[in-house]
Amino acid sequence: MGHPRLQSIHVHPVKAFRSIELREAVVEPWGLAGDRRWALIDAGAKVVTQRGHPRLARAAAELLPGGGVRLSAPGMEPLTVAVPRASDTVPTDVFGDKVETVPADGDAAHTWCSTYLGAPMRLVHLDSPATRRPVDPEYALPGETVSLADGYPLLLTTTASLDALNSLIARGEHAAEGPLPMDRFRPNIVVSGTDAWAEDDWSRVAIGDVTFRVAKVCGRCTVTTTDQRTGARGKEPLHTLARHRRMRGKLVFGQNLVPLGPGTIRTGDPVRVLG
Repeated sequence: MGHPRLQSIHVHPVKAFRSIELREAVVEPWGLAGDRRWALIDAGAKVVTQRGHPRLARAAAELLPGGGVRLSAPGMEPLTVAVPRASDTVPTDVFGDKVETVPADGDAAHTWCSTYLGAPMRLVHLDSPATRRPVDPEYALPGETVSLADGYPLLLTTTASLDALNSLIARGEHAAEGPLPMDRFRPNIVVSGTDAWAEDDWSRVAIGDVTFRVAKVCGRCTVTTTDQRTGARGKEPLHTLARHRRMRGKLVFGQNLVPLGPGTIRTGDPVRVLG
């Protein structure tokens, strides 16, 4: 192993929209500041993702001062949405977790999202991550909470593991789909300078001055087969992960992290494996 470094930082202001790369980010107990505090919900109040709507890969949300977002997507006029003033919440289903969220004010944002996806949608905001949603108790410590991410505050991946995965894809029957870019895995933190799959054995890491607990390996879904520029779907990386990276009945890539304290992380920060 060389000298691991934080290569890049990514946030997703609206869950399932494309990621934004940052040079630095504030680490909050429930994830990076501005990451997945907004989401779309369908008529049944279930969170909407690229699993069912791959077109979301082409939608973007710029994070604005104060927590608002500016939405844009092909064929749509950009729309600025402020953090809701109202406090009336709607029970939202986030993969089985019931989470209280606050709908955007007025109709403009809901109409924009419904028009883009061609189905009734509402844009909602997580107003209080500190109290709204605990981390999966099977892998959490008391009091740990999370934003509208799939399950954990942060996701870490490594460039060495992606290189190793792409080498496996290149030798397989769907080699023409590779090499895959890192955005297929929608990480928050990308680390360079490690051995391939070194993160499998980590239990605690420090990035700059912030320490994280490694909660569990990340099981992957069909979103990883979605081209984040076009929304088109393929077979990889799930086909290759199924052959080479199956753990606990899941196809895995990357590690879920929980911050052990607040701070700020910056690209280029050293990454130290503490256990």
